[in-house]
Amino acid sequence: MADDQNQDLRIRSHVYDGMVKSPNRALMRATGMKDEDFKKPIVGVISTWAENTPCNMHLRGFGEIAKKSVSEAGGWPVQFGTITVSDGISMGTPGMRFSLPSRDVIADSVETAIRGHNCDAFLAIGGCDKNMPGSMIAIANAEVPAIFVYGGTIAPGKLNGKDIDLVSVFEAVGKWNHHDMPAEEVRQIECNACPGPGGCGGMYTANTMASAIEALGMSLPGSASHPAATEVKKQDVAEAGKAVVNLLKKGIYPKDIMTREAFENAITVVMALGGSTNATLHLLAMAHAANVDLTLDDFNTFQKKVPHLADLKPSGKYVFQDLYKVGGVSAVMKYLLENGYLHGDCLTVTGKTLAENLAEVPSLKAGQKVIMPLDHPKRKDGPLIILHGNLAPEARLPKFQALKSVIMKGPQKCLITKRTRLTLSWRIK
Repeated sequence: MADDQNQDLRIRSHVYDGMVKSPNRALMRATGMKDEDFKKPIVGVISTWAENTPCNMHLRGFGEIAKKSVSEAGGWPVQFGTITVSDGISMGTPGMRFSLPSRDVIADSVETAIRGHNCDAFLAIGGCDKNMPGSMIAIANAEVPAIFVYGGTIAPGKLNGKDIDLVSVFEAVGKWNHHDMPAEEVRQIECNACPGPGGCGGMYTANTMASAIEALGMSLPGSASHPAATEVKKQDVAEAGKAVVNLLKKGIYPKDIMTREAFENAITVVMALGGSTNATLHLLAMAHAANVDLTLDDFNTFQKKVPHLADLKPSGKYVFQDLYKVGGVSAVMKYLLENGYLHGDCLTVTGKTLAENLAEVPSLKAGQKVIMPLDHPKRKDGPLIILHGNLAPEARLPKFQALKSVIMKGPQKCLITKRTRLTLSWRIK
């Protein structure tokens, strides 16, 4: 499609044209639309804002930034909300039973809002474990141009002049349980570990999925790395508003970006960064929505050839904001591309290829210690390994990132129930 100011960018909202749709337009005028606005593409702005989790509590403001940007780019922005469930807050409680189902509720609710209101494109802003893949499943299903924006990672907390984070709280509880730390010290760590908005600071699911989505080409370069409470993150949101209108002008749809090769790039980046095991669950669901053939065994293919490079928590030394300071996910991707690990010809939401995008980003900072060199990795292959054996015939996924040995010796314990008899011995294929 030609990039022309007179170009009609409406894919679906032209259904409101004509005399018989006068009642529809009457209701839409109540929302502020004028005659000239009905010729603009309707762009949904999906915010997963919620007050009950730091991952999402700042996203309503980001939605307003995105709306302004879409409007300046020539679209008519409409902001919708959806639900969210925080794994970090619901874990260990009955609420955790609703975490994974929430992903699909989010996907369905976003698609329902976009299709139900005949939106021509949309921008989704997510910041937590399930609303990110949920938004991406909706993007794959909605069949209109779309872009994803990560709400950003949380900053580390401070206590007695040292950086602390959520991992510090887990470790403190362990020490208290072992009678190595008093309760008041645990409380001090609890009260200072999470200083404000953003996704959990280690390589947990939120930062993993942000990295995977950027590698997939569905967010702007740098979006995965920009911390939540920074001006550069606000700029990222604003640029995404312009980019989604540009996707309309160029006629680029998610199906053009979310290809088999793009998913291979996402898996490669997850392996190199030592991402969450949940990446397998969510990437498979996203691929299914995009009609891309992807299986669990594909993860093993890349696990064997992609080294683990990132020294990131929970098992490493650094938090995600430290990675941002040395170049971010984009710089890691540039390093991987230069060494033949990524498909550089994949299309992205910028309208350019991955290689074209990465040619414009800086390399990792000299002397940085967050990302290990390829000739001296943390692990020569990836940390996420799909196992098949008598305990899990269909598959099991442990994370070997923190293990120095994968061979364990000890007494065998039999677990006997009325229905089955299992032994704690793996027969790994």
